[in-house]
Formats: sequence, structure tokens, C-alpha cells
Amino acid sequence: MKALLPTFLLFAACHSMPSRPDAVTVRSFGVDRTGRPATLWTLRSGAVEVDVTDHGATLVAVRTPDRAGFPADVVLGFDSVNGYESPDNQYFGCTTGRVCNRIAHAVFTLDGSTYHLTANDGRHHLHGGGPRSLDKVHWHGEVLARDDQPAVRFTYRSRDGEEGYPGNLDITATYTLLREGALRVDYEATTDRRTPVNLTNHAYWNLAGAGASAAELAAHDLQIDAETYTVVDAGLIPTGAFAKVAGTALDFRKPFPVGARLGELTDEPTKGYDHNFVLRPGAGLRQVAVLHHQGSGRRVTIATTEPGLQFYSGNFLGGQVGKNGKSYAKRSALCLETQHFPDSVHHAHFPSIWLEPKQVYHTTTVWTFAAE
Repeated sequence: MKALLPTFLLFAACHSMPSRPDAVTVRSFGVDRTGRPATLWTLRSGAVEVDVTDHGATLVAVRTPDRAGFPADVVLGFDSVNGYESPDNQYFGCTTGRVCNRIAHAVFTLDGSTYHLTANDGRHHLHGGGPRSLDKVHWHGEVLARDDQPAVRFTYRSRDGEEGYPGNLDITATYTLLREGALRVDYEATTDRRTPVNLTNHAYWNLAGAGASAAELAAHDLQIDAETYTVVDAGLIPTGAFAKVAGTALDFRKPFPVGARLGELTDEPTKGYDHNFVLRPGAGLRQVAVLHHQGSGRRVTIATTEPGLQFYSGNFLGGQVGKNGKSYAKRSALCLETQHFPDSVHHAHFPSIWLEPKQVYHTTTVWTFAAE
């Protein structure tokens, strides 16, 4: 029966494909350590192609052209599911949660009960915890028929008690490739019991191409629409205070090279950039950041409904080998994770991440690709 499963998945996906015959294709992505087949979907619209997989509802690849029209894959990842199960995977492109980023001391109190989470970052909880965090589990994937805007929807039920969290949480992650060369991800969740939820995508970007050098990344210009950031202690846990970016290495209110001031932070606990920026408030989906690589001309503009953006400069990449044999050197890619603030369960003045029964959690992030 297992040998027939990839063929069945291909039939099921093709049955619901959009009207353009090559808008979505599907193939095997290997077999995970439990013997379960993984699947890779490729979405195409215009000059942009995107790969996603059901392991961790993960963004595997984004191929987009430079100013001369030559495409390159600009996100880090692996050639099969086995790479994503290996110690070399540092949350590459995954859906992260139930609560992304850090929770102090891996514990929180809710409605008079104390919940102990997996401590996987020293004594703290990071990116949803251990073996049942959302990046490590198998999601159900299906193609959605959306004319010339191909989409794949992933669903997963995180059961009551997984990684210590209360409540059954039903989650969807939908990747849609829009007509204008943009990739949209929508996260939705419902619960049968009050619980914290804070989801993000953890893609690592280098617009010169995945596997390009740290020097190429340092030459990217970055702009973030934020006046302040959340201050952290030596364990990278927010203190609850906010500080202004003005006059610091964190001032990206105007486009500025990623590497120009990075040296000011390498001796700090963050070891470079690893900061939550408090985005300028706005209603609904709004533009919050722009990343530009002058050498190739590639640009990605980020819009989101979220209040925060974690900028991480790949400080702990270790030269692991990823797609097509490319090596991912230290600080050769960066993350721009749209999110609610870290450790929000312990700071009542942060935007709330508590989800109530009968409520629907919904966030949207859009990456728009261009070349100039």
C-alpha cells in the first residue's frame, strides 16, 4: 500500500488543480523516519515558482528572476524530507509554533493552571518545543482551485497537551501564489480551550541565491517600518521594556546595508541581529519591510497583519549542506519573521496571543518579488 501512496497523492492533487495545467505539480519528497511519504508541491505564476511540502507546512524554495531575467532560488532548504529531519535544519522555511520565538522558563499560567512546556533552548521554550512542534510534524496538504492563483492548503490538529499546550488546536496554513508575483501565506486556527497561539513562517532569505556568501548578504539593503524594538535580557527574553531604534544599529527606518553595523552587535547576547521590531501600527495588511540586493536587482517587499517582525541575521548557520549541494555559511541568510511579540504570555501590555474557543485566529503575510 505504501508504494501506491505517491500515485494516489498525484491523482488527488491533479483532480483539484487550477485551470492552468502547469500551475501546480506534485512529486515525492522522500520518506520520513516513520516511513511516511512526504510530498512536494510546485506552484507557478508568471516568472515565479514556489515549492512547499507537507513536512512542517514548509516553504522549500522560491525561484524568482534577477534584473536580467535569470531565476535563482532565494530561500534555504533541503532536497528531501530527510534534510528537514536532520540536526542541520534550523527551522528552514517551516511553519513555527504553536508559539513561535521564546517563552521564558518554558512555563505559563492560564486561568489558575500552570502549563510546563518543552525546554529546548536552555531553560526556555523556543519555536513550539520538541518533537511535536509544528515544524516537525506531518500536515495534510491539498491543492485549491483558484483560477491562475495556485494555492496549497495544509491542515493539522495539534492535540491537547502536545508540547505542554492546552486545548485541541486546528490549524491551517495556506500558501497562494498571486498573479503579481507575490506569495501569500494565511494562518488560521481554532481551539476548544483557551490557549496561546503565535504562528510565523521561518524562511531564510538571500536574494543573491541560496548558498551565496555572507558578504553578499551583508550587501543587502533592508528597510523596516519600526520606531522601537522589544528589549531582551541575556537569555533573549523580553524584559517588557521598549527602546527606540534611533541612533542604534537597529535603525532601519530608511534602507541600510545589513552588514554595515552588524559588528556593533556580535558581542551582544544576540550575536548579531536577533531582535523583535515593533512595527508601526496600521489597520489590516500593510507594507512593513523591504529587502533589496543591488547585485541581482532582486527585491522582496513584505506586508503583514502582524504587530512585530523578528530580524535574525543567521548567526548560528554552520556551513550545513542544503539544496543542490550548496553550503549555508554563518550569516549567509536572514529571517524576517512576522509575528506577535516574544514571551507575550508573560507581558500583559504586549498584543495578546490568547485564543478563545469560538474565536478564529487569522494572520496574513505577503512577500512580493520584483527585480530592477
